[in-house]
Amino acid sequence: MDVLIPTCNRAPALAVTLTALASQTRRDLRIVVSDQSDGGGAAASAEVGAVLRYLAARGLPVAMLRHLPRRGMAEQRAFLLAQAAAPYCLFLDDDVIIESDLVERMARTMLQQRCGFVGSALHGLSHAHDVRPHQQAIEFWEGQVEPETIAPGGSAWERHHLHSAANLFHLQRRLGIGPDATRAYRIAWIGGCVLFDTAKLRAAGGFDFWDALPPEHCGEDVLAQLRVMARWGGCGIIPSGAYHMELPTTVVSRTVDAPRVLL
Repeated sequence: MDVLIPTCNRAPALAVTLTALASQTRRDLRIVVSDQSDGGGAAASAEVGAVLRYLAARGLPVAMLRHLPRRGMAEQRAFLLAQAAAPYCLFLDDDVIIESDLVERMARTMLQQRCGFVGSALHGLSHAHDVRPHQQAIEFWEGQVEPETIAPGGSAWERHHLHSAANLFHLQRRLGIGPDATRAYRIAWIGGCVLFDTAKLRAAGGFDFWDALPPEHCGEDVLAQLRVMARWGGCGIIPSGAYHMELPTTVVSRTVDAPRVLL
């Protein structure tokens, strides 16, 4: 499995994300980082350098690739996808902490479902005391995941509220669902931690739409997921096991939303 991480000017956060990967129970990982940071890049920082040495000692290969100039997140992800050589690729943002068994559980779900992707939504624990029952509706997949056509503004689009704040965290605790009882559920889309079938992502076009967008855009991951979901289906898993660091976004301008512009 290839773990694909885009990063830009977040060396301390990237170090934390990489450290979590070193502790995964699934060991057949190759990590590829596409770095668009200023100056000497993320690898020049003491934090990232220390973790890279740790990963090497743990036997986990890491390719730190400088990828400039910046042409937007879609092009950054397209570059990462071009580096993928494994049957499965995990797109992981540079500000995510994952539990030690998460990659293994995602891969197990993928093998069971044979769908296009499996995502693990991010918990925002600064909202741990912000309980929102009205945003905790969930639709479990009973049986195999199937293709779905989802579009912004449609009724299924409302599913995304489950991934806001700490909604999923509260729900999985209330339902008492543990890692040994991982379940797949219907989504609109998932951000930050998504495992794709590499061939299916490429067959759906990957991120080849990048040159139809200005460099400042958002939603490129959403659009790619919607295209894969329409052909092979996609799902989220509960419990999640992914936690957002909740840092300020590096994508400042969000006026161009890829699925609304190109879908």
